[in-house]
Amino acid sequence: MKITQSGSTPSRSGPTEWFTGIVRIDAPFSGSGALSGATVTFEPGARTAWHTHPLGQTLLVVSGFGRVQREGGPIETIRPGDVVWFEPNEKHWHGAAPDCAMSHIAIAEMKDGSVVTWMEKVADEQYAKGSE
Repeated sequence: MKITQSGSTPSRSGPTEWFTGIVRIDAPFSGSGALSGATVTFEPGARTAWHTHPLGQTLLVVSGFGRVQREGGPIETIRPGDVVWFEPNEKHWHGAAPDCAMSHIAIAEMKDGSVVTWMEKVADEQYAKGSE
């Protein structure tokens, strides 16, 4: 058994190459080395770039109000208690609503040394379509 004390891993900012807006990543964890996860907090309007995960991704929404979209689908609203599953290699993005922060726990598994493939950023115009 291993217990990692809360606050023992410093928060870090979401890299600007992969995120738009202010994003904080806390308490990343790794189980057997193949599983990774983090609590990710998005300030209002912040979001990921488009990306995929080789074995899929699960999001557990813990606070706030957010948005998710898979390629070709509508922008959908997510709230605390929602669980979002993205299929393996499903191109998607996720983040906060325009006027409300959102935090989720993101969990994904590694395949061939990779847990995520980052792509282009979500344009402001595209993100704003969720407000229409």
